[in-house]
Amino acid sequence: MVSPTALEVQSTTDTQIATFSDKLSVNGVAARRSKAPRIAGGIAAQASSDMFKSPGHGKPKAKRWDHRLSEESVARKPASLKGAAKYLTNPGLISLGGGLPSSQYFPLEHIDIKVPVPPHFSEQETKESGIVKRIGKHDIAERKSIYDIHVALNYGQPTGSAQMLRFITEHTEIVHHPPYKDWQCCMTVGSTSALDMAYRMFCTRGGYILTEEYTFSTAAETARPMGVQCIGVKMDEHGLLPSHLDSIISNWDSAAHNGAPKPWLLYTVPSGQNPTGATQSKQRRKEIYRMAQKHDIYILEDEPYFFLQMQPYTGPDAPDVPLPSTHSAFINTLVPSLLSMDIDGRVMRLDSFSKVIAPGMRLGWITASGQIVERFERHAEVSTQSPSGPSQLIMFKLLEETWGHAGYLDWLISIRLEYTKRRDSICYACEKHLPREVASWNPPMAGMFHWIKIDWQKHPLKEGKSMLEIEDEIFHAAIDKGTLTSKGSWFRAETGNPGDDMFFRTTFAAASPDQVAEAIGRFGTALRAVFRLEEIANGHVQ
Repeated sequence: MVSPTALEVQSTTDTQIATFSDKLSVNGVAARRSKAPRIAGGIAAQASSDMFKSPGHGKPKAKRWDHRLSEESVARKPASLKGAAKYLTNPGLISLGGGLPSSQYFPLEHIDIKVPVPPHFSEQETKESGIVKRIGKHDIAERKSIYDIHVALNYGQPTGSAQMLRFITEHTEIVHHPPYKDWQCCMTVGSTSALDMAYRMFCTRGGYILTEEYTFSTAAETARPMGVQCIGVKMDEHGLLPSHLDSIISNWDSAAHNGAPKPWLLYTVPSGQNPTGATQSKQRRKEIYRMAQKHDIYILEDEPYFFLQMQPYTGPDAPDVPLPSTHSAFINTLVPSLLSMDIDGRVMRLDSFSKVIAPGMRLGWITASGQIVERFERHAEVSTQSPSGPSQLIMFKLLEETWGHAGYLDWLISIRLEYTKRRDSICYACEKHLPREVASWNPPMAGMFHWIKIDWQKHPLKEGKSMLEIEDEIFHAAIDKGTLTSKGSWFRAETGNPGDDMFFRTTFAAASPDQVAEAIGRFGTALRAVFRLEEIANGHVQ
Protein backbone atom coordinates (compact mmCIF):
# COMPACT_ATOMS: atom_id res chain seq x y z
CA MET A 1 0.00 0.00 0.00
CA VAL A 2 1.13 3.57 -0.67
CA SER A 3 0.05 6.80 0.94
CA PRO A 4 -3.19 8.39 -0.31
CA THR A 5 -2.90 10.85 -3.15
CA ALA A 6 -5.10 13.67 -4.32
CA LEU A 7 -8.18 12.56 -6.21
CA GLU A 8 -10.32 14.31 -8.75
CA VAL A 9 -13.52 15.43 -7.06
CA GLN A 10 -16.43 14.31 -9.23
CA SER A 11 -20.16 14.87 -9.54
CA THR A 12 -22.69 12.51 -8.02
CA THR A 13 -24.23 11.81 -11.42
CA ASP A 14 -23.96 8.13 -12.36
CA THR A 15 -25.22 7.13 -15.79
CA GLN A 16 -25.53 3.52 -14.71
CA ILE A 17 -28.08 4.35 -12.04
CA ALA A 18 -31.55 5.50 -12.99
CA THR A 19 -32.56 9.05 -12.06
CA PHE A 20 -35.94 9.87 -10.63
CA SER A 21 -38.02 13.02 -10.90
CA ASP A 22 -38.92 13.13 -7.20
CA LYS A 23 -35.41 13.96 -6.00
CA LEU A 24 -35.57 16.36 -3.07
CA SER A 25 -33.66 19.65 -3.07
CA VAL A 26 -33.09 22.16 -0.29
CA ASN A 27 -35.57 24.52 -1.93
CA GLY A 28 -38.14 21.76 -2.22
CA VAL A 29 -38.38 20.92 1.49
CA ALA A 30 -41.00 23.54 2.33
CA ALA A 31 -43.31 22.39 -0.48
CA ARG A 32 -42.90 18.76 0.56
CA ARG A 33 -43.77 19.55 4.17
CA SER A 34 -46.78 21.67 3.21
CA LYS A 35 -48.41 18.59 1.66
CA ALA A 36 -47.60 16.27 4.57
CA PRO A 37 -49.73 15.65 7.68
CA ARG A 38 -48.84 17.53 10.84
CA ILE A 39 -45.94 15.83 12.57
CA ALA A 40 -46.95 13.57 15.47
CA GLY A 41 -44.25 14.25 18.01
CA GLY A 42 -45.60 13.40 21.44
CA ILE A 43 -44.02 11.26 24.14
CA ALA A 44 -42.58 8.02 22.71
CA ALA A 45 -44.29 8.78 19.40
CA GLN A 46 -43.57 6.20 16.72
CA ALA A 47 -42.08 7.51 13.50
CA SER A 48 -40.74 6.21 10.22
CA SER A 49 -38.83 7.74 7.32
CA ASP A 50 -41.81 6.81 5.15
CA MET A 51 -43.61 9.76 6.75
CA PHE A 52 -41.04 12.21 5.40
CA LYS A 53 -39.45 10.95 2.17
CA SER A 54 -40.46 10.77 -1.47
CA PRO A 55 -42.70 7.85 -2.41
CA GLY A 56 -40.03 6.49 -4.74
CA HIS A 57 -42.21 5.98 -7.81
CA GLY A 58 -40.43 3.76 -10.33
CA LYS A 59 -37.66 2.70 -7.98
CA PRO A 60 -37.03 -0.99 -7.27
CA LYS A 61 -37.53 -2.49 -3.83
CA ALA A 62 -34.51 -3.73 -1.90
CA LYS A 63 -33.46 -7.35 -1.97
CA ARG A 64 -34.25 -9.51 1.06
CA TRP A 65 -31.40 -10.36 3.42
CA ASP A 66 -32.89 -13.19 5.44
CA HIS A 67 -29.95 -15.43 4.46
CA ARG A 68 -27.48 -12.95 5.96
CA LEU A 69 -29.11 -12.27 9.33
CA SER A 70 -27.68 -13.93 12.44
CA GLU A 71 -29.70 -16.25 14.65
CA GLU A 72 -29.67 -13.55 17.32
CA SER A 73 -31.17 -10.99 14.95
CA VAL A 74 -33.81 -13.35 13.59
CA ALA A 75 -34.87 -14.28 17.12
CA ARG A 76 -35.58 -10.71 18.20
CA LYS A 77 -39.25 -9.82 18.69
CA PRO A 78 -40.83 -6.38 19.12
CA ALA A 79 -40.60 -5.06 22.68
CA SER A 80 -44.07 -5.19 24.18
CA LEU A 81 -43.88 -1.89 26.04
CA LYS A 82 -42.40 0.01 23.08
CA GLY A 83 -45.10 -1.35 20.81
CA ALA A 84 -47.88 -0.23 23.14
CA ALA A 85 -46.74 3.38 22.77
CA LYS A 86 -48.58 3.60 19.42
CA TYR A 87 -51.87 3.93 21.33
CA LEU A 88 -50.72 7.08 23.15
CA THR A 89 -51.93 9.16 20.20
CA ASN A 90 -55.53 7.97 20.60
CA PRO A 91 -57.74 10.99 21.47
CA GLY A 92 -58.91 10.96 25.08
CA LEU A 93 -56.78 7.99 26.07
CA ILE A 94 -55.68 7.88 29.72
CA SER A 95 -52.52 5.82 30.00
CA LEU A 96 -52.03 3.56 32.99
CA GLY A 97 -49.94 1.15 30.97
CA GLY A 98 -46.42 2.46 30.51
CA GLY A 99 -43.93 3.48 33.16
CA LEU A 100 -43.54 7.01 31.79
CA PRO A 101 -42.68 9.48 34.56
CA SER A 102 -44.59 12.74 34.74
CA SER A 103 -42.66 15.70 33.34
CA GLN A 104 -43.69 17.76 36.39
CA TYR A 105 -40.88 15.93 38.17
CA PHE A 106 -38.26 16.86 35.56
CA PRO A 107 -36.25 19.54 37.42
CA LEU A 108 -35.72 21.70 34.32
CA GLU A 109 -38.00 24.57 33.32
CA HIS A 110 -35.99 25.73 30.33
CA ILE A 111 -32.63 25.39 28.61
CA ASP A 112 -30.93 28.28 26.82
CA ILE A 113 -28.36 27.66 24.10
CA LYS A 114 -26.49 30.27 22.06
CA VAL A 115 -25.83 29.26 18.48
CA PRO A 116 -24.29 30.87 15.40
CA VAL A 117 -26.37 32.38 12.62
CA PRO A 118 -25.20 31.48 9.08
CA PRO A 119 -22.78 32.47 7.70
CA HIS A 120 -21.20 33.80 10.91
CA PHE A 121 -19.92 30.51 12.33
CA SER A 122 -16.69 31.35 14.16
CA GLU A 123 -16.43 31.23 17.94
CA GLN A 124 -15.95 35.00 18.09
CA GLU A 125 -18.88 35.70 15.74
CA THR A 126 -21.10 33.37 17.74
CA LYS A 127 -20.13 35.16 20.93
CA GLU A 128 -20.88 38.56 19.40
CA SER A 129 -23.83 37.92 17.11
CA GLY A 130 -25.18 34.44 17.91
CA ILE A 131 -28.77 34.05 19.00
CA VAL A 132 -30.10 32.46 22.16
CA LYS A 133 -32.66 29.72 21.63
CA ARG A 134 -34.79 28.95 24.65
CA ILE A 135 -36.13 25.43 25.05
CA GLY A 136 -39.12 25.35 27.37
CA LYS A 137 -40.71 22.46 29.20
CA HIS A 138 -44.13 22.92 27.59
CA ASP A 139 -43.38 24.60 24.27
CA ILE A 140 -45.66 22.20 22.40
CA ALA A 141 -48.71 22.95 24.54
CA GLU A 142 -47.93 26.66 24.37
CA ARG A 143 -47.59 26.42 20.56
CA LYS A 144 -44.04 27.79 20.63
CA SER A 145 -42.43 24.72 19.04
CA ILE A 146 -43.12 21.14 17.97
CA TYR A 147 -40.50 19.74 20.38
CA ASP A 148 -39.90 20.48 24.05
CA ILE A 149 -38.44 19.29 27.35
CA HIS A 150 -41.49 17.34 28.48
CA VAL A 151 -41.27 15.12 25.38
CA ALA A 152 -37.49 14.95 24.86
CA LEU A 153 -36.64 14.03 28.46
CA ASN A 154 -39.10 11.15 28.61
CA TYR A 155 -38.71 7.70 27.07
CA GLY A 156 -38.51 7.56 23.29
CA GLN A 157 -38.45 5.17 20.37
CA PRO A 158 -35.35 3.52 18.84
CA THR A 159 -35.87 5.49 15.62
CA GLY A 160 -35.39 8.72 17.53
CA SER A 161 -37.93 11.53 17.75
CA ALA A 162 -40.14 12.24 14.77
CA GLN A 163 -38.89 15.84 14.88
CA MET A 164 -35.24 14.90 14.30
CA LEU A 165 -35.97 11.88 12.12
CA ARG A 166 -37.73 14.16 9.65
CA PHE A 167 -34.68 16.39 9.30
CA ILE A 168 -32.31 13.43 8.97
CA THR A 169 -34.48 11.67 6.39
CA GLU A 170 -34.74 14.83 4.29
CA HIS A 171 -31.00 15.45 4.58
CA THR A 172 -30.26 11.89 3.46
CA GLU A 173 -32.53 12.27 0.45
CA ILE A 174 -31.08 15.66 -0.52
CA VAL A 175 -27.48 14.43 -0.40
CA HIS A 176 -27.70 10.74 -1.36
CA HIS A 177 -31.12 10.13 -2.97
CA PRO A 178 -30.99 6.33 -2.45
CA PRO A 179 -32.01 4.67 -5.75
CA TYR A 180 -34.33 2.05 -4.28
CA LYS A 181 -37.78 2.53 -2.83
CA ASP A 182 -37.93 1.12 0.69
CA TRP A 183 -34.96 2.78 2.39
CA GLN A 184 -35.29 3.97 5.97
CA CYS A 185 -33.29 5.94 8.52
CA CYS A 186 -32.97 5.12 12.21
CA MET A 187 -31.17 7.33 14.69
CA THR A 188 -28.33 5.94 16.79
CA VAL A 189 -26.24 6.89 19.81
CA GLY A 190 -23.24 7.15 17.51
CA SER A 191 -21.59 4.94 14.92
CA THR A 192 -19.59 2.85 17.41
CA SER A 193 -22.79 1.61 19.01
CA ALA A 194 -24.42 1.21 15.59
CA LEU A 195 -21.49 -0.89 14.38
CA ASP A 196 -21.70 -3.13 17.44
CA MET A 197 -25.39 -3.73 16.69
CA ALA A 198 -24.70 -4.33 13.00
CA TYR A 199 -22.09 -6.97 13.82
CA ARG A 200 -24.58 -8.75 16.07
CA MET A 201 -27.17 -8.61 13.32
CA PHE A 202 -24.93 -10.17 10.69
CA CYS A 203 -21.97 -11.99 12.25
CA THR A 204 -21.55 -15.49 13.64
CA ARG A 205 -18.83 -16.58 16.07
CA GLY A 206 -15.94 -18.14 14.18
CA GLY A 207 -16.62 -16.08 11.06
CA TYR A 208 -14.71 -13.34 9.25
CA ILE A 209 -15.46 -9.84 8.03
CA LEU A 210 -13.70 -8.00 5.23
CA THR A 211 -12.13 -4.59 5.78
CA GLU A 212 -9.23 -2.45 4.62
CA GLU A 213 -5.81 -3.88 5.55
CA TYR A 214 -5.40 -0.88 7.85
CA THR A 215 -8.70 -0.23 9.58
CA PHE A 216 -10.34 1.78 12.34
CA SER A 217 -8.99 -0.03 15.40
CA THR A 218 -12.32 0.08 17.26
CA ALA A 219 -14.04 -1.68 14.36
CA ALA A 220 -11.68 -4.64 14.69
CA GLU A 221 -11.64 -4.54 18.50
CA THR A 222 -15.45 -4.63 18.56
CA ALA A 223 -15.54 -7.74 16.38
CA ARG A 224 -12.85 -9.85 18.06
CA PRO A 225 -14.61 -10.48 21.42
CA MET A 226 -17.58 -11.71 19.38
CA GLY A 227 -15.33 -14.40 17.96
CA VAL A 228 -15.17 -12.62 14.60
CA GLN A 229 -11.85 -11.91 12.87
CA CYS A 230 -10.96 -9.41 10.17
CA ILE A 231 -9.50 -10.18 6.76
CA GLY A 232 -7.53 -7.22 5.42
CA VAL A 233 -8.08 -6.16 1.80
CA LYS A 234 -5.06 -4.50 0.23
CA MET A 235 -5.17 -0.78 -0.49
CA ASP A 236 -3.69 1.77 -2.85
CA GLU A 237 -3.97 5.55 -3.04
CA HIS A 238 -7.72 5.26 -3.72
CA GLY A 239 -8.40 2.91 -0.81
CA LEU A 240 -9.59 -0.67 -0.87
CA LEU A 241 -8.65 -2.69 -3.98
CA PRO A 242 -11.63 -4.43 -5.61
CA SER A 243 -9.33 -6.89 -7.38
CA HIS A 244 -7.92 -8.13 -4.07
CA LEU A 245 -11.41 -8.27 -2.60
CA ASP A 246 -12.38 -10.50 -5.51
CA SER A 247 -9.29 -12.65 -5.04
CA ILE A 248 -9.90 -13.20 -1.32
CA ILE A 249 -13.43 -14.46 -1.86
CA SER A 250 -12.79 -16.39 -5.07
CA ASN A 251 -9.84 -18.26 -3.53
CA TRP A 252 -11.23 -18.71 -0.02
CA ASP A 253 -9.99 -21.85 1.69
CA SER A 254 -12.34 -22.74 4.53
CA ALA A 255 -9.97 -25.40 5.86
CA ALA A 256 -7.24 -22.79 6.29
CA HIS A 257 -9.65 -20.65 8.29
CA ASN A 258 -10.93 -23.21 10.80
CA GLY A 259 -13.84 -24.17 8.59
CA ALA A 260 -15.21 -20.63 8.33
CA PRO A 261 -17.34 -19.93 5.24
CA LYS A 262 -16.45 -17.25 2.72
CA PRO A 263 -16.71 -13.80 4.27
CA TRP A 264 -19.56 -11.71 2.86
CA LEU A 265 -19.69 -8.67 5.19
CA LEU A 266 -17.53 -5.70 4.20
CA TYR A 267 -16.74 -2.87 6.62
CA THR A 268 -15.28 0.15 4.85
CA VAL A 269 -14.63 3.85 5.49
CA PRO A 270 -14.69 5.28 1.95
CA SER A 271 -13.87 8.96 2.67
CA GLY A 272 -10.81 10.08 4.64
CA GLN A 273 -10.33 6.52 5.81
CA ASN A 274 -9.10 6.05 9.35
CA PRO A 275 -6.12 5.65 9.65
CA THR A 276 -4.78 6.11 6.11
CA GLY A 277 -6.70 9.21 5.02
CA ALA A 278 -7.40 7.51 1.66
CA THR A 279 -10.58 8.46 -0.18
CA GLN A 280 -12.17 6.07 -2.64
CA SER A 281 -12.82 7.73 -6.00
CA LYS A 282 -16.21 7.52 -7.66
CA GLN A 283 -14.92 4.85 -10.04
CA ARG A 284 -13.42 2.85 -7.18
CA ARG A 285 -16.73 2.89 -5.28
CA LYS A 286 -18.57 1.69 -8.37
CA GLU A 287 -16.07 -1.17 -8.74
CA ILE A 288 -16.46 -2.14 -5.09
CA TYR A 289 -20.24 -2.14 -5.43
CA ARG A 290 -20.07 -4.32 -8.54
CA MET A 291 -17.83 -6.75 -6.66
CA ALA A 292 -20.37 -6.78 -3.83
CA GLN A 293 -23.06 -7.72 -6.33
CA LYS A 294 -20.88 -10.45 -7.80
CA HIS A 295 -20.22 -12.13 -4.44
CA ASP A 296 -23.45 -11.12 -2.65
CA ILE A 297 -21.52 -8.97 -0.17
CA TYR A 298 -23.34 -6.76 2.31
CA ILE A 299 -21.57 -3.43 2.92
CA LEU A 300 -21.26 -1.43 6.13
CA GLU A 301 -20.42 2.06 4.83
CA ASP A 302 -19.03 3.99 7.81
CA GLU A 303 -18.82 7.66 6.80
CA PRO A 304 -17.99 10.00 9.71
CA TYR A 305 -15.68 12.05 7.44
CA PHE A 306 -17.91 12.27 4.35
CA PHE A 307 -18.46 16.02 4.76
CA LEU A 308 -14.81 16.60 5.59
CA GLN A 309 -13.93 16.22 1.91
CA MET A 310 -11.55 19.12 1.39
CA GLN A 311 -10.49 21.46 -1.36
CA PRO A 312 -7.72 20.15 -3.67
CA TYR A 313 -4.23 20.56 -2.24
CA THR A 314 -2.39 23.21 -4.25
CA GLY A 315 0.86 23.58 -2.30
CA PRO A 316 2.28 26.41 -0.18
CA ASP A 317 2.68 28.94 -3.00
CA ALA A 318 -0.34 28.22 -5.20
CA PRO A 319 -3.67 30.10 -5.04
CA ASP A 320 -6.57 28.49 -3.21
CA VAL A 321 -9.33 26.77 -5.14
CA PRO A 322 -12.62 28.70 -4.74
CA LEU A 323 -15.29 27.11 -2.55
CA PRO A 324 -18.54 25.89 -4.14
CA SER A 325 -20.86 28.87 -4.61
CA THR A 326 -24.20 27.06 -4.16
CA HIS A 327 -25.58 24.22 -2.10
CA SER A 328 -26.10 22.03 -5.16
CA ALA A 329 -22.55 22.77 -6.33
CA PHE A 330 -21.24 21.73 -2.91
CA ILE A 331 -23.18 18.46 -2.97
CA ASN A 332 -21.96 17.77 -6.50
CA THR A 333 -18.31 18.13 -5.43
CA LEU A 334 -18.70 15.30 -2.92
CA VAL A 335 -17.58 11.89 -4.14
CA PRO A 336 -20.89 9.99 -4.37
CA SER A 337 -21.62 7.58 -1.56
CA LEU A 338 -22.07 3.84 -1.90
CA LEU A 339 -25.61 4.44 -0.64
CA SER A 340 -26.27 6.64 -3.67
CA MET A 341 -25.27 3.72 -5.94
CA ASP A 342 -27.15 1.03 -4.01
CA ILE A 343 -29.90 -0.38 -6.20
CA ASP A 344 -30.08 -3.63 -4.18
CA GLY A 345 -30.37 -2.35 -0.62
CA ARG A 346 -27.06 -4.06 0.21
CA VAL A 347 -25.54 -1.04 2.01
CA MET A 348 -26.03 0.04 5.60
CA ARG A 349 -24.67 3.55 5.80
CA LEU A 350 -23.53 4.84 9.20
CA ASP A 351 -23.65 8.62 9.61
CA SER A 352 -22.73 10.68 12.64
CA PHE A 353 -22.73 14.24 13.93
CA SER A 354 -19.53 13.46 15.85
CA LYS A 355 -17.07 14.93 13.37
CA VAL A 356 -19.19 17.75 11.95
CA ILE A 357 -20.95 19.02 15.13
CA ALA A 358 -19.67 17.41 18.36
CA PRO A 359 -18.83 13.83 19.43
CA GLY A 360 -20.29 14.31 22.91
CA MET A 361 -23.77 14.56 21.38
CA ARG A 362 -23.57 10.79 20.78
CA LEU A 363 -26.03 11.16 17.93
CA GLY A 364 -26.03 9.61 14.49
CA TRP A 365 -28.14 7.51 12.19
CA ILE A 366 -28.11 4.56 9.85
CA THR A 367 -29.72 4.28 6.43
CA ALA A 368 -30.61 0.86 5.06
CA SER A 369 -33.50 -1.12 3.62
CA GLY A 370 -36.71 -1.33 5.62
CA GLN A 371 -36.04 -4.97 6.49
CA ILE A 372 -32.61 -4.21 7.94
CA VAL A 373 -33.72 -1.09 9.78
CA GLU A 374 -36.60 -3.01 11.38
CA ARG A 375 -34.14 -5.62 12.70
CA PHE A 376 -31.86 -2.80 13.92
CA GLU A 377 -34.78 -1.25 15.81
CA ARG A 378 -35.56 -4.55 17.53
CA HIS A 379 -32.01 -4.60 18.88
CA ALA A 380 -31.95 -0.93 19.85
CA GLU A 381 -35.22 -0.95 21.76
CA VAL A 382 -33.82 -3.43 24.31
CA SER A 383 -30.31 -1.95 24.50
CA THR A 384 -29.81 1.76 23.84
CA GLN A 385 -33.63 2.22 23.78
CA SER A 386 -33.43 5.61 22.05
CA PRO A 387 -30.93 8.37 21.36
CA SER A 388 -30.39 10.96 24.07
CA GLY A 389 -33.41 13.26 24.36
CA PRO A 390 -31.42 16.37 25.36
CA SER A 391 -29.01 15.80 22.46
CA GLN A 392 -31.88 15.48 20.01
CA LEU A 393 -33.53 18.58 21.42
CA ILE A 394 -30.39 20.69 21.13
CA MET A 395 -29.76 19.45 17.60
CA PHE A 396 -33.38 20.16 16.67
CA LYS A 397 -33.11 23.76 17.87
CA LEU A 398 -29.84 24.17 15.96
CA LEU A 399 -30.56 22.35 12.71
CA GLU A 400 -34.32 22.64 12.33
CA GLU A 401 -35.30 25.89 14.01
CA THR A 402 -32.16 27.98 13.46
CA TRP A 403 -30.24 26.81 10.40
CA GLY A 404 -32.58 24.69 8.32
CA HIS A 405 -31.16 22.50 5.57
CA ALA A 406 -29.61 25.50 3.80
CA GLY A 407 -27.87 26.71 6.95
CA TYR A 408 -26.59 23.23 7.77
CA LEU A 409 -25.03 22.95 4.31
CA ASP A 410 -23.52 26.42 4.82
CA TRP A 411 -21.97 25.09 8.04
CA LEU A 412 -20.60 22.02 6.24
CA ILE A 413 -19.07 24.24 3.56
CA SER A 414 -17.47 26.37 6.26
CA ILE A 415 -15.88 23.43 8.07
CA ARG A 416 -14.69 22.12 4.70
CA LEU A 417 -12.65 25.31 4.41
CA GLU A 418 -11.42 25.07 8.00
CA TYR A 419 -10.26 21.48 7.57
CA THR A 420 -8.64 22.36 4.26
CA LYS A 421 -6.54 24.97 6.09
CA ARG A 422 -5.61 22.45 8.77
CA ARG A 423 -4.69 19.80 6.19
CA ASP A 424 -2.59 22.34 4.33
CA SER A 425 -0.75 23.30 7.52
CA ILE A 426 0.39 19.75 8.25
CA CYS A 427 1.43 19.21 4.63
CA TYR A 428 3.45 22.42 4.65
CA ALA A 429 5.10 21.31 7.90
CA CYS A 430 5.97 17.90 6.46
CA GLU A 431 7.50 19.50 3.38
CA LYS A 432 9.61 21.74 5.59
CA HIS A 433 10.65 19.40 8.38
CA LEU A 434 10.57 15.71 7.40
CA PRO A 435 13.58 14.01 5.80
CA ARG A 436 12.56 12.87 2.33
CA GLU A 437 15.15 10.11 2.40
CA VAL A 438 12.99 8.08 4.74
CA ALA A 439 9.56 9.77 4.89
CA SER A 440 6.92 10.06 2.15
CA TRP A 441 3.28 11.12 2.07
CA ASN A 442 0.51 12.50 -0.07
CA PRO A 443 -2.03 15.14 0.93
CA PRO A 444 -5.27 13.58 2.19
CA MET A 445 -8.41 14.78 0.45
CA ALA A 446 -10.81 14.10 3.32
CA GLY A 447 -10.92 13.37 7.02
CA MET A 448 -8.63 14.23 9.91
CA PHE A 449 -5.57 12.08 9.33
CA HIS A 450 -2.20 12.36 7.60
CA TRP A 451 -0.54 9.01 6.86
CA ILE A 452 3.26 9.06 6.70
CA LYS A 453 5.21 6.17 5.23
CA ILE A 454 8.65 5.43 6.65
CA ASP A 455 11.27 3.53 4.67
CA TRP A 456 12.41 1.39 7.58
CA GLN A 457 14.76 -0.58 5.32
CA LYS A 458 17.13 2.41 5.51
CA HIS A 459 17.58 1.99 9.26
CA PRO A 460 21.30 1.51 9.96
CA LEU A 461 20.61 -1.55 12.12
CA LYS A 462 17.85 -3.12 10.02
CA GLU A 463 19.66 -6.46 9.88
CA GLY A 464 19.44 -6.82 13.64
CA LYS A 465 15.97 -5.41 14.24
CA SER A 466 12.46 -6.26 13.07
CA MET A 467 10.18 -3.70 11.49
CA LEU A 468 8.06 -3.54 14.64
CA GLU A 469 11.14 -2.93 16.79
CA ILE A 470 12.20 -0.05 14.55
CA GLU A 471 8.65 1.31 14.60
CA ASP A 472 8.72 1.26 18.38
CA GLU A 473 12.09 3.00 18.42
CA ILE A 474 10.74 5.81 16.23
CA PHE A 475 7.56 6.09 18.30
CA HIS A 476 9.45 6.55 21.56
CA ALA A 477 12.06 8.82 20.01
CA ALA A 478 9.25 11.12 18.91
CA ILE A 479 7.73 11.07 22.39
CA ASP A 480 11.13 11.95 23.85
CA LYS A 481 11.20 14.94 21.49
CA GLY A 482 7.67 15.95 22.56
CA THR A 483 5.40 14.57 19.81
CA LEU A 484 2.83 11.80 20.09
CA THR A 485 1.90 9.92 16.92
CA SER A 486 0.09 6.63 16.34
CA LYS A 487 1.87 3.51 15.13
CA GLY A 488 0.56 2.17 11.85
CA SER A 489 0.74 -1.38 13.22
CA TRP A 490 -2.01 -0.54 15.70
CA PHE A 491 -4.44 -0.38 12.80
CA ARG A 492 -3.61 -3.65 11.07
CA ALA A 493 -6.83 -5.56 10.40
CA GLU A 494 -5.22 -8.96 10.86
CA THR A 495 -3.65 -9.71 14.22
CA GLY A 496 -0.21 -11.25 13.92
CA ASN A 497 0.30 -9.86 10.42
CA PRO A 498 2.34 -6.63 10.61
CA GLY A 499 2.66 -6.30 6.83
CA ASP A 500 5.77 -5.17 4.97
CA ASP A 501 5.51 -1.38 5.21
CA MET A 502 5.76 1.07 8.08
CA PHE A 503 3.43 4.01 8.64
CA PHE A 504 2.65 6.56 11.29
CA ARG A 505 -0.72 8.26 11.63
CA THR A 506 -0.87 11.92 12.56
CA THR A 507 -3.93 14.10 12.95
CA PHE A 508 -4.47 17.77 12.16
CA ALA A 509 -7.95 18.00 13.72
CA ALA A 510 -7.26 19.65 17.07
CA ALA A 511 -3.78 21.20 17.39
CA SER A 512 -3.27 24.74 16.11
CA PRO A 513 -1.21 25.25 12.92
CA ASP A 514 1.72 26.48 15.01
CA GLN A 515 1.51 23.41 17.25
CA VAL A 516 1.26 21.14 14.19
CA ALA A 517 4.38 22.70 12.70
CA GLU A 518 6.26 22.32 15.99
CA ALA A 519 5.14 18.71 16.44
CA ILE A 520 6.10 17.71 12.89
CA GLY A 521 9.44 19.42 13.36
CA ARG A 522 10.06 17.33 16.46
CA PHE A 523 9.01 14.19 14.60
CA GLY A 524 11.47 15.05 11.85
CA THR A 525 14.23 15.50 14.42
CA ALA A 526 13.40 12.10 15.90
CA LEU A 527 13.55 10.46 12.45
CA ARG A 528 16.92 12.00 11.73
CA ALA A 529 18.24 10.77 15.05
CA VAL A 530 16.90 7.23 14.64
CA PHE A 531 18.19 6.93 11.07
CA ARG A 532 21.39 8.85 11.91
CA LEU A 533 20.86 11.30 9.08
CA GLU A 534 23.02 14.37 8.79
CA GLU A 535 21.10 17.56 9.54
CA ILE A 536 21.91 20.87 7.93
CA ALA A 537 20.93 24.31 9.05
CA ASN A 538 17.61 24.54 7.16
CA GLY A 539 16.35 21.23 8.49
CA HIS A 540 16.69 19.28 5.21
CA VAL A 541 19.02 16.49 4.25
CA GLN A 542 20.85 16.65 0.94
